[in-house]
Amino acid sequence: MILSLTLLLLCQLLGEIVARGAGLPVPGPVIGMALLLGVLALRDRRPRGLPPPLVDGTLEATGKGLLAHLSLLFVPAGVGVVGRLDVLAAQGPALAVALVVSTVAALVATAVTFVWVARRVGR
Repeated sequence: MILSLTLLLLCQLLGEIVARGAGLPVPGPVIGMALLLGVLALRDRRPRGLPPPLVDGTLEATGKGLLAHLSLLFVPAGVGVVGRLDVLAAQGPALAVALVVSTVAALVATAVTFVWVARRVGR
């Protein structure tokens, strides 16, 4: 589990380094997730020579464990919002519009991507 957590955090750290070093407008954790995807793809092609926790499913179990407790990571953000209710009251309408527009944009992008992949696959 320690090796799995180390790999997850190392990918996030490398993503942050790449994002800040190159001045990219993409968040570091997103780049780190892409790096982790690359690591997993390489791992599945050449599993020999890697430490057992990266091959025997420990990495997946660690990820599932983190996802099971993901709600705990939102507690600090919730406390921060409650601590700044004055800003929320002042910027509430703008935040609501941004929330609705971004949600609709994400749904449209997901639907367009699904249709594109379905046509590409032939279903």
